Amino acid sequence: MAILPNSTMSRYIRLVNGFPKLSREEESELWHRWRDGLDDRAKNDFVRSNLRHAVAIALKHRRYGLPLAELIAEGNVGLVHALSKFEPERGNLFVTYAAYWIRAYILNYIIRCWSLVDVGSGPLRSKVFFKLRRERVRIHNLVGEGELADKLLAERFGVSRDQMVGTMQRLDSRDLSLDLPAFNGATTSILDTLPSPICNQEQAYLDSLEENRMRNIVRTAFDALDKREKLIIENHLMRDVEDELSLADIGRRLGVSKERARQLEMRAKCKLRKRIMELSGSQGLSGIDVNSAA
Repeated sequence: MAILPNSTMSRYIRLVNGFPKLSREEESELWHRWRDGLDDRAKNDFVRSNLRHAVAIALKHRRYGLPLAELIAEGNVGLVHALSKFEPERGNLFVTYAAYWIRAYILNYIIRCWSLVDVGSGPLRSKVFFKLRRERVRIHNLVGEGELADKLLAERFGVSRDQMVGTMQRLDSRDLSLDLPAFNGATTSILDTLPSPICNQEQAYLDSLEENRMRNIVRTAFDALDKREKLIIENHLMRDVEDELSLADIGRRLGVSKERARQLEMRAKCKLRKRIMELSGSQGLSGIDVNSAA
């Protein structure tokens, strides 16, 4: 077990390695004392004597580039979880049983930290993440890189070639913080180099002028309608859905049938559309959606 000298982590590793190991009898006694009497001291002694195993398993997973302290912490959580489920009557040593939970917690943590972009789900995610690189090296040594290698990898993991290629691309990349320097020694972050989603003042001013001209065109076209047509447009087309009047209600207000109200609506829309097109053309505007405006 490699230990980094002169570091907090190395002191922690020396500490946990110094806790006494438990024999099968001592292990059983402590476990029963904790289970029968909920003796927290017995539980603490039990866990302390097995912390070395969480460290050993965490050290085997350092190649994924995560802080060793975080891997050990996850392994310790798995160790405590294993204790809550352990049944010595089955005849297994605790370390044999706990190793499964320690490894599961560490591997799950690695997957969660690897990327914000998911690499899959369920068994495929775990299988691909922890075996893909090894299998890819083996196949590349046999057939080289290319489509044949991708096909063989996909067959090996029981997925389509396109799915395998996409998974490899995600696994080969890592998330980067936008707060990182744009390049070595730079005081500018990656975030500073991204285009702003906010329009500059000149564009905002031009957009405002365009919007005002469009409003004036629609208002002018609306004023050209007669009184009945205005009532229909205002109460049937310009209101929110929950507040608009039905054509039947409008017909009752105007003293006409529902069908006549529909005809008046169509006439009003045609007038609006025609007038808006005329005004837009005379002012050199092409950005008005005539159908939505009408």
